[in-house]
Amino acid sequence: MSATGGGKVWFTAAELAELRLPGLPGTKRKVNELASLQRWAERHDGRDQPLARRRAGRGGGMEYHWGVLPPAAKSALVSRGLIEAVDGGSAAAPQAQPAPKAAEPVRDTLWLWFDAQSDKVKAEASRRLEAVQRVEQLEDAGYTRTAAVAQAAASFGCSQATLWSWLALIDGVRADDRLPRLAPRRKGGGAEAEIHPEAWAYFLSDWLRPQKPTLASSYARLKDAAAVSGWGSLPSLKTFQRRIATDVDPRVVTMKRDGMDALRAMLPPQTRSVAELHALECVNVDGHRWDVFVRWPDGTVGRPIMVAIQDVYSRKILGWRIGATESAVLTRLAFADVFRRYGIPDRAYMDNGRAFASKWISGGAKSRFRFKVRPEEPLGILTALGIGIHWTLPYRGQSKPIERAFRDLCDAVAKHPAFAGAYTGNRPDAKPEDYGTRAVDLETFVAVVERGIAAHNAKEGRRTEAARGRFSFDQVFNESYARAAIRKAGPEQLRLALLAADQVRADRRTGAVRLYENTYWTPELTDVAGQSVVVRFDPDALQTEVHVYDAAGRFLVTAPIYEAAGFADAEAATRRALLERRHRKAAKAAEAALALLSADQVAALLPADAPEEPQPESKVVRPVRMRRSGVAAAAVEEAPSGGLIDRLAGTFLTETSDRPAHLRVVE
Repeated sequence: MSATGGGKVWFTAAELAELRLPGLPGTKRKVNELASLQRWAERHDGRDQPLARRRAGRGGGMEYHWGVLPPAAKSALVSRGLIEAVDGGSAAAPQAQPAPKAAEPVRDTLWLWFDAQSDKVKAEASRRLEAVQRVEQLEDAGYTRTAAVAQAAASFGCSQATLWSWLALIDGVRADDRLPRLAPRRKGGGAEAEIHPEAWAYFLSDWLRPQKPTLASSYARLKDAAAVSGWGSLPSLKTFQRRIATDVDPRVVTMKRDGMDALRAMLPPQTRSVAELHALECVNVDGHRWDVFVRWPDGTVGRPIMVAIQDVYSRKILGWRIGATESAVLTRLAFADVFRRYGIPDRAYMDNGRAFASKWISGGAKSRFRFKVRPEEPLGILTALGIGIHWTLPYRGQSKPIERAFRDLCDAVAKHPAFAGAYTGNRPDAKPEDYGTRAVDLETFVAVVERGIAAHNAKEGRRTEAARGRFSFDQVFNESYARAAIRKAGPEQLRLALLAADQVRADRRTGAVRLYENTYWTPELTDVAGQSVVVRFDPDALQTEVHVYDAAGRFLVTAPIYEAAGFADAEAATRRALLERRHRKAAKAAEAALALLSADQVAALLPADAPEEPQPESKVVRPVRMRRSGVAAAAVEEAPSGGLIDRLAGTFLTETSDRPAHLRVVE
């Protein structure tokens, strides 16, 4: 590539790849892919001038203005002195007249670069600025520029030539823009070692595996693969480490080596406000297995399960039941306690376990098709009472605030002195010394749990949004409950069993179905255009989707809403889902730019066979002496003379010993 001077503002994809700028790929093809993904060719500057143009000369292609580059790449260009003297980042053609504020982009870029420097660089820039300001103060006092420079240089311990060079750096520069101009720009020593593209792809594909190999082991396999693949000499492992730090998105490393859960954890946790809620408006339900051995009335011993219901606004535990297993019966009884004591909540958050997605609890609701919904099946008690059901993500404790209450109860209740010897520990490797020495009676266990939950609700100074570090869960709940409109459940409501289903006729041309002024449509409905269908739906969620069945009761399709007559406030959940989708999309786009190989391709490039080890050849024949028996001695004496045996016997059997050795010949 030809040298790029200070006035160069347009770069081809090949030039950008050769510059090895942070935040940009290292190959021309990948730079072009990034330009296409980020639509560089469609960008314009503040004066509506295009930031991409056709390259003049042989070969054609596109040139991109440095203004389209990521901030890290811009800072690198400034630090290398490649764009410091540009005309302000205007993307106009060279013959266009510069705008009055053409220097602003350069000014912003310089400050961006300065902000990214270390404290040491910033401190040196401040020291230089003090020296320059000292020169100006002396000039204001009547000194000449030469005398002022001489005195200021002596005061600051630098040479006059150095101070003169600092003054040249700020010549014509605004007083508030001097710091980045005076900051030292020390360049690294030597050029970066080149890595063969295929070797780089192999190394990343091997290292970015879920098995988490070390850099050293991946580098060792790379050397074996390079020996048979013709990738030439390899740089040191340190070079690969530095290349990972500059060219590989940390999100890709986390996603490939640690998984999607770890990638999601890179986002800050979402804070859900309860300011707009009131007591009993929303509850969350979950099961908890106690770390205590309990003896059941039939004499068996096991760890009990508790299904608990918590008010989301106040965090008070409203109802709970204990049993041997997590079942729909426990869930139903816990909800019945809440209905009788407090009333009917508006919404319930739960996972789709069998205890909660049971027909007894949520029958008739959208339960992810764990059970079929037939007309003869009664609604679950929640759906029948108009309680909106919201399914939480599996293994996502953040979706259920009750998980925090379970953690407190594990310390305050499970480790209660009354359970000494019955406590099992919360992990297999955390068993106490007295593990399994006793089991508590069910009555005793229930009594301790009841007192523990009451104390949990009554403890003051809770640091929640509603308690504000002063009140207890009980106090927060009671204060809000007294001024909220609470639905009360009567005996006839608990026995209510109506199934929300309507029979409608699909549109004659499109197959769309209309229900309560809302339109639902999906391409599969075209097959039933003009036919009579049965639509099953959640009456509290008409703005989401419906399930369409044919006249015989066979499931056809789930149709999303096409035209909504109302609006359900789900903006917080929507923003969160959108953020996670963008996060995953960005990580996968960065992964695609690395051109990774599969694990099979990595293994295929290793040498197929181990090198053969040369077989050593013996040069000396060592005789083996054995104790001679009487029969063997006689055999030697009777052997015919003149052969090899005779000569060997004559050599080794004529020893001074009274018992000559019996000789055998070995190869």
